[in-house]
Amino acid sequence: MKRKRLWYVIADGGRARFVERDLNGAFRTISNFVSTELHAESHDLGVDRPARVRESANAERHAIEPRRDLHAAAKEDFIRSVADALAAEDGQFDELVLVAPARVLSQLKDSLAKPLASRVVKDLQKDLTKVPDHDLATHLSPPL
Repeated sequence: MKRKRLWYVIADGGRARFVERDLNGAFRTISNFVSTELHAESHDLGVDRPARVRESANAERHAIEPRRDLHAAAKEDFIRSVADALAAEDGQFDELVLVAPARVLSQLKDSLAKPLASRVVKDLQKDLTKVPDHDLATHLSPPL
């Protein structure tokens, strides 16, 4: 019987990596991703001040509330790019385990295409992006 290839997708809002276990049970990173906007200041992401509008009834002006926070938008875009990268690797794995903080985990699940989402066998609400490969065994359960 062919051994199923299980990949772990370990992510947060600015870092992600695809990890698998080798035949000896040791973890090894396959792909690594870091957001270019991970440490960007707000003024680097877009306009600092909100746009202004003139009141039609008088000469007053008001700031327009931004549609979404620029940092949150950058994180959402990064998570979508991780899902796209995972879709590009389709065929390299049989099952997926998603490991991410709660909010990122739900965004990642929503970003996955249906064929990929059906291969998710487990998800963990942990932030393990900074944990080196050799320490992952203490945080992740044995292979399924």
